[in-house]
Amino acid sequence: MEGSTQTTGKPIRCKAAICREPGQPLVIEEIFVAPPMPREVRIRIICSSLCQSDVTFWKMKEFPGICPRILGHEAVGVVESVGEDVNEVVEGDRVIPTFLSDCGECFDCKSKKSNLCSNFPFKVSPWMPRYESTRFTDLKGDPLYHFLFVSSFSEYTVVDISNLTKISSEIPPNRSCLLSCGVSTGVGAAWRTAEVEAGSTVVIFGLGSIGLAVAEGARLCGAARIIGVDVNPDKFELGKKFGVTDFVNGANCGDKSLSQVIMKMTDGGADYCFECVGLASLVQEAYASCRKGWGKTVVLGVDKPGSEVRLPSFDILHTGKCLLGALFGGLKPKSDIPILLKRYTDKELHLDEFVTHEVKFEDINKAFDLLIEGSCLRCVIWMDK
Repeated sequence: MEGSTQTTGKPIRCKAAICREPGQPLVIEEIFVAPPMPREVRIRIICSSLCQSDVTFWKMKEFPGICPRILGHEAVGVVESVGEDVNEVVEGDRVIPTFLSDCGECFDCKSKKSNLCSNFPFKVSPWMPRYESTRFTDLKGDPLYHFLFVSSFSEYTVVDISNLTKISSEIPPNRSCLLSCGVSTGVGAAWRTAEVEAGSTVVIFGLGSIGLAVAEGARLCGAARIIGVDVNPDKFELGKKFGVTDFVNGANCGDKSLSQVIMKMTDGGADYCFECVGLASLVQEAYASCRKGWGKTVVLGVDKPGSEVRLPSFDILHTGKCLLGALFGGLKPKSDIPILLKRYTDKELHLDEFVTHEVKFEDINKAFDLLIEGSCLRCVIWMDK
């Protein structure tokens, strides 16, 4: 049992990796984690996996980048104590935190058409979603800011109940944590957002971990052809593990555009295209690579603030294609994460192949180095191992 009379309702002193300055190594310090407020849960983090979004906001010098902050948002943990009015979980439950809320009460959460909660909309906030305040302070009593409603680079953290999904404790934590963000986003984009059909053709722009997760989702949906586009030819061999059947080197198209190459390969365009890099120009290329009449382009990559996608209005009207974005792959965390975990235990969903490195908490900065160097897909950070 995680909770006890020694800690329940009281602050916990523990270690956290703090981003004190943008782009500088995280500093492991002792901090205080306040007890949960009503509808909040304090959890002990078992492990986290490092996501590219952590690196992006670690480097960011202007708001919504902010310091000092506890980063981390892909994780799995155990409930230590619960605040008032929490009935969904109890002390000792295994849980996955997510950046996307799923309150189960608003119009959107009740609808099958959306996963965008209205009560607690997604934002890159330095606070808890319900009260706009922090649960972290350093030993001087100064506030430490939250990240994506999770902040998992701490031995203990506080998460709103709308951002927690209860899972089975039988699934290895260094696999279940992957469904807290990246793998769920990619698989969900193919499965829920695009609704990829069996026998279809899929093109994925960018074979990082999100793009490979899209490939995995498309494979599970029965896509006949999965074309990966990247400037690194080594990604093709890696992509084959997740169902990629063809490869296009984006740096080696000669005098043709990417969309011209793909249109020729697919005899008129792909059924589904996914932009997983975060470049407005690639969104345009992906849209141009889709088949007229029914082609869908799903945007998953995050471009810099202020970037604009420009599409000819003539093409929008006359080609009948669809362009849409997807947060968390269109998944509803509380209902869809358990489905994906079951598919993993049934040996359908590949998760093992995403974990390329594992480090101890004290070596967390090594995880950042590995991801920045392009040496890994997912590096799991163990809090106590």
